[in-house]
Amino acid sequence: MDRSAGAAIALVLACAASGCRGGTTAGPVAPSVASPTASPSSTPSGTGSSTPSGTGSAALDVRDPEHAVAPPGPLTGDLLPADLLVHSLEPLDADLVAAVGKLEGVAHVEPIALAQVGIQDRVVNVAAVDAAAYRRFTTPGSAGLQEAWDRVAGGEVAVVPALGRRLRDEEGYLRLGNDRDAARVHVGALTAQVPQVDAVVNTAWGTELGMRPGNALLISVDRLVAPQRVRPAITRLVGRDVSVQVLGPDLDVSAVQTAVLTGGSVAQAVGSFSYRVGTAGRIVPQQEWVAGHIRTEAVPILGAVTCHAVMLPQLRAALAEVAASGLSQEIDPDQYAGCYHPRFIAGSTQLSLHAFGIAVDLNVPGNQRGTVGEMDPRVVAIFERWGFAWGGRWSWTDPMHFEMDRLVEVR
Repeated sequence: MDRSAGAAIALVLACAASGCRGGTTAGPVAPSVASPTASPSSTPSGTGSSTPSGTGSAALDVRDPEHAVAPPGPLTGDLLPADLLVHSLEPLDADLVAAVGKLEGVAHVEPIALAQVGIQDRVVNVAAVDAAAYRRFTTPGSAGLQEAWDRVAGGEVAVVPALGRRLRDEEGYLRLGNDRDAARVHVGALTAQVPQVDAVVNTAWGTELGMRPGNALLISVDRLVAPQRVRPAITRLVGRDVSVQVLGPDLDVSAVQTAVLTGGSVAQAVGSFSYRVGTAGRIVPQQEWVAGHIRTEAVPILGAVTCHAVMLPQLRAALAEVAASGLSQEIDPDQYAGCYHPRFIAGSTQLSLHAFGIAVDLNVPGNQRGTVGEMDPRVVAIFERWGFAWGGRWSWTDPMHFEMDRLVEVR
């Protein structure tokens, strides 16, 4: 890595830590500003990589032509603070977007698609964006990484550094969804994003992933206006059931939140919901979604469990086969840690797939995170046949954890 590239990465990480705001005028990107790519060895021979250019990356080979869109060109104009985020379960009407943009104190609005994908039991916020417009809302260091946005336009994903390093696979790809056949997208850049956005793809990938175009709005307010003063007027326009949150390094726990799971057939079957943040790390999903999807039923070995209705037949079938195979003793019902848990991952404001009721934790004491665990491989094989992924195969292992990763017909 050359010194100028290292300085650019340091600037991105510094801004991510300090919460840099926009509002400065950005000229063309300096030729020496480079994006941190997925890994030094993640570009297969034949695809290539260019030297970053201040006029766009004409020499940058497009890694994924099938999902490529027009490159964004150089960054010019004012950077914009990402002050507020509106997030709806469904696309926002164009007239409504225009009305929000005309509110007193609102300086700029930018529609994006925003959804969540399950990756190794973490629910990651993914935005599908017009790179040229969206980058202006990011930190100054991130907005200036021309190659990063050219790579997004070329069909790659830009990810916040810590998450990208942890979740990408050995070939430098990120699987966007917990489905077994979920799309794998190459990590083209590790760089800071808008608060509450973990990863960014282009609009072609948004369509491929089944994301709902224009279901979210990034909003900048006038320089001398506090976002909190503008929020009530926006809420009156969009309705109280739509999330309107003030953006910052921490989740706005006073706002309604939105969980729009995408990434494959399992996500479609699970459904999306709004929720409010409760106490002690818990969330309170909208009652209509809970009533329509969460069930308590008896299953072999474990007894009564509370899970998503779509998963229960497969869980029952897997446990029945475990019992029929004479392996019941390999699952201790007293060491079962549950299925549906409407809460954040401990110590975070990030949902797990337990919040959707499509994961179970078994034999907890001997199968802690980061260990090989003690799960019988014959039990693992049975669960995998019935449409479950096992956390023991992850880069950071979680051998107690099984999550639904495909729909299997149970007869």
